Amino acid sequence: MQSQTPIRPSLFDSPAGPNPLDQEHLLGRGIARVDGPLKVSGRAPYAYEVHDPSNTALVGVLVLSTVAQGSIRTLDAVAAEHAPGVRLVLTHRNMQRQGGPASEHCKPQMADATVRQNGQVVALVVADSFEQANAAAAMVAVAYDVKPALTDLAAGVPQATVPPPRSPSQPVDTNVGDFAQGFAAAAVKIDATYTTPHQAHAMMEPHASMAVWDGDHLTLHTSHQMLSTCAQTLASTLLLRPDQVRVLSPYIGGGFGSKLVTYADAILSATAARQLGRPVKIALTRPQVFGQTTHRTATIQRVRLGADADGTLRAIGHESWSGNQQGQTFYETAANQTRLLYAAHDRMTAHRQVRLDLPLASSMRAPGEAVGLLALECAMDELAERLRMDPVALRVRNDTQYDPEKGPSRPFSSRRLTECLHEGAARFGWEKRSPVPGQRREGQWLVGMGMASAIRNVALKPSNAEATLDGRGILTVGTAMTDIGTGTYTILTQIAGEMLGLPPERVVMQLGDTDLPEASGSGGSFGAASSGSAVYYACAQLRIALARRAGFDPARSRFENGQIIQDGRAVSLASLAGAQGIAATGGIKPGDLLKKYAQASFGAHFAEVGVDADTGEVRVRRMLGVFGIGRVLNASTARSQAIGGMIFGIGAALMEDVVPDRRHGDFVNHDLAEYHVPVHADVPAVEAYFVEEVDPIANPLKAKGVGELGICGAGAAVANAIYNASGVRIRDYPMTLDKVLAGLPDQA
Repeated sequence: MQSQTPIRPSLFDSPAGPNPLDQEHLLGRGIARVDGPLKVSGRAPYAYEVHDPSNTALVGVLVLSTVAQGSIRTLDAVAAEHAPGVRLVLTHRNMQRQGGPASEHCKPQMADATVRQNGQVVALVVADSFEQANAAAAMVAVAYDVKPALTDLAAGVPQATVPPPRSPSQPVDTNVGDFAQGFAAAAVKIDATYTTPHQAHAMMEPHASMAVWDGDHLTLHTSHQMLSTCAQTLASTLLLRPDQVRVLSPYIGGGFGSKLVTYADAILSATAARQLGRPVKIALTRPQVFGQTTHRTATIQRVRLGADADGTLRAIGHESWSGNQQGQTFYETAANQTRLLYAAHDRMTAHRQVRLDLPLASSMRAPGEAVGLLALECAMDELAERLRMDPVALRVRNDTQYDPEKGPSRPFSSRRLTECLHEGAARFGWEKRSPVPGQRREGQWLVGMGMASAIRNVALKPSNAEATLDGRGILTVGTAMTDIGTGTYTILTQIAGEMLGLPPERVVMQLGDTDLPEASGSGGSFGAASSGSAVYYACAQLRIALARRAGFDPARSRFENGQIIQDGRAVSLASLAGAQGIAATGGIKPGDLLKKYAQASFGAHFAEVGVDADTGEVRVRRMLGVFGIGRVLNASTARSQAIGGMIFGIGAALMEDVVPDRRHGDFVNHDLAEYHVPVHADVPAVEAYFVEEVDPIANPLKAKGVGELGICGAGAAVANAIYNASGVRIRDYPMTLDKVLAGLPDQA
């Protein structure tokens, strides 16, 4: 974990000043989203909707490559250039000078004639209207010299390489004890290979950007999860100083990791706007989102478990292969959660990367754990059956309160997995489950139950905030954090209100602007903890300043109902702020506690499914999850995030599969008609509960992440329920009815 180091020393770091958040007068309550009225009334402008009547934006449409590898032989844009309304056609021949080479924070577009993936931008057409630009884009004629491409993960496994470490704390491989010896000596063994497909984020709002120049200063309205990295990428690519770039993203219609990267819409809208002297906006079409942006890579995972006859794990091995483009360092860390979830003396995890000539692979909701638990938790179910042991009891038997790889020297900051398992089993009625598959039938439906554990690492990122109180008693808090629909506006409002004793209606939250203090952004379930801690420290500094203005001892002051109170004396905050107001800043950055403590959120999933005995159709009938996430910051948004993740897990188990065209390196089902995600008819009653928990080591909020935890293990619970219902064990996701049907005759 990380230590919390404020930018300025804070009284609330010491026992002399109790943490005001522990009052929980406002924090934890399920208050309605403060940004809700704007969104439901259509008054919250998203990136593509920003409009200045005095400076109307031109519209750009991208032309994308249709081959996986090769080079542009000819590109004819003459017809497009002369089409009605067209102002500019950009190609590699007239592209302005950019930074390079391409890297994590430099994304040059159309730098040369080389084609590195299907879906790479080969031209941008800018016109007065979308219709004109779209029609002209269809006139751009491109011919390619094509090179052979590798698009199949399994075919590339023999050439797999060891990727570079993601970070010093995340080695590619780990070895503890002697896995081979421990596995060989185990009384009961599981050795199984699981495969997961490529998946797409499929967020509601497509990627979009609008660029506006004022002299040599760029303002970009875009849909992005981490604004500081977006600004850094723009500056590096467009050869600008950081102070020449401002990024605005106050409202984002979903991201799931897809908007962690800066894409061509941002770079090219800025390039075209600078050249034309007019604002330019670009939105990706839904098919372009599938090919131009990132996706979750497919994986091949081998899991080996060795246990004593009583269910005590002795050996755990987890190997994973995933794919990405040449030169990319991202790989799916599918074995990482296996390092922390269960105790065993002999352990081995390993990751290998295969070069694939497909669109870029990167983070998607719970990268690593989401697919890793689809394998590990199904292997645990198989082991439980082999042992003739209840799956819940097997997991409780192998629970641990310290890092299984590091030993007692690295305990968990908090870990309530066993409590989640027991409470979930009781609430779900797990005792009614038959341990023998195929024993419960309701008409044509075979009915079964499955469960799985959940784990997601806890992280903290540098974040800063500013808090200003004015003479009306209104608190304005600013931070360059983003809200991707998770409720950040509301949670930070609650934190600030709790700190200053103000109701939500007297707190104004400003987000999504790089002119505000730099913040973590949204991703990795670190957003609320990181930005919330920054708000905590900014408000803590403001409390100290207000107390001193009132002549009070900051350590003994109470803030309630817009007043500061001490020894029976109350002074209004508005009077202390005065006409000039009063402001304070605060921040947080990682320290060294991650070396001393293991940190993660935990949970347990339970699912009941019906399998049609004739067709193999699967229907999820109900799901329940119980989670330990430290302090719950907002009961409503936390539940929403958990349920959303569980629904994501249904999709991963049953339907999500973006299929590569192995000839051309494209995705065949690149729209929401054929890339299937759960809809209302697929989702039954889903319940989410939280065990009472605070984690005083995680951060000043004593909270842990929830946004990604809900998906972790959810799909495995569904898969295990399918087996319990039908006796059909499938290790190749998604579990479509053809795969289920193929196993049913054997079971019959």
